[in-house]
Amino acid sequence: MRFVDEVEILVQAGKGGNGCRSFLREKYRPRGGPDGGDGGKGGDVVIRADGRRNTLLDLHFQKQYRAQNGHHGKGKQQHGRKGADLILHVPPGTLLIDAETGVLLKDLCRPGDSFLAARGGRGGRGNMRFAGPSCRAPDFAEKGLPGETRRIRCELKLLADVGIVGMPNAGKSTLIGRISAARPKVAEYPFTTLVPHLGIVRANSDRSFVVADIPGIVPGASRGLGLGLRFLRHIERTAVLLFLIDLADPVREDPFETYEILKTELERYSDRLLAKQRVVVLNKIDLPLARSRMRKLRGRSAPDGLPLMFVSAQTGAGLRSLVSRLAGICCGRPPGVESSPAAGWEASPAVTAGTPPAFAEEAPGAVPAPCGGTGEGGSGEP
Repeated sequence: MRFVDEVEILVQAGKGGNGCRSFLREKYRPRGGPDGGDGGKGGDVVIRADGRRNTLLDLHFQKQYRAQNGHHGKGKQQHGRKGADLILHVPPGTLLIDAETGVLLKDLCRPGDSFLAARGGRGGRGNMRFAGPSCRAPDFAEKGLPGETRRIRCELKLLADVGIVGMPNAGKSTLIGRISAARPKVAEYPFTTLVPHLGIVRANSDRSFVVADIPGIVPGASRGLGLGLRFLRHIERTAVLLFLIDLADPVREDPFETYEILKTELERYSDRLLAKQRVVVLNKIDLPLARSRMRKLRGRSAPDGLPLMFVSAQTGAGLRSLVSRLAGICCGRPPGVESSPAAGWEASPAVTAGTPPAFAEEAPGAVPAPCGGTGEGGSGEP
């Protein structure tokens, strides 16, 4: 299914029905008087968050949406029927922004949240409404008012607890596919991931959290290189940023250089991203080059004092400790932290479903655990 995270639509509420100009004409009632009914109210346009959706694809092909008009009034004091409301469904985490002014209208962060995007026009009054002592036979009625029209830009920010950031080919898709039931495309060339992916990670029977995998970030992404910073909006709501670094990178021998590049690109996008909790993970310890570099990193930590974790997303080594640490941060965060609890909604089967596969398999060969790291080395036992 195609992933669409930004659309611009034009919504128009229904027009109110016209009031009726009518006079009662019945046998034995030669002067029945005015009896024109009121017109019905026009239908509203409502945008509602639906937990069963995970993309704005439904709004991508049709750009204009119009609610039903109200029905006209009739004689014998018959009022027109109200126009049917039009409800547009979007995934949770959608921002509704006025396309003309740039003002944020509503953040539909939870399933069931709704926003009245355009209000229907009021129906016109029939001539029976104007009858009175000074005007016994009003020969006029009101017309219905037009409904509101608004151009809205919908921007989707995925709801996740943990956001995975890293260079292309760092193993992000392999990691999320290992610890959850998500199945992103995995290949040996850069930019395999072109759209974000979500996965629900179940640490145990009562603790789970949502992980978001976004396309790789390259140096100069803030200037538009690679895929740019377009998809970074999907990790703005996360509570934790997981920096996944390729320890067997043939270009950059120092993993801290990669870490600083990623931090710089995130800071140029938004200072708020670096204010989140961070976890630094060095991947691919199953490769000989990574093992040799891992020995040099014993007893060291990241430049900002964060401990290093050593894992192999391919073999599963160290992933149980990583999942336990992430679960402790996500499930134990205080209220008010900008994120989406995994228990609050269910991901669509197109994103992830079911119980994740085992992620603590025995790694081939013994990998010595560094003294300064918190990974499990080559042990896969729980």
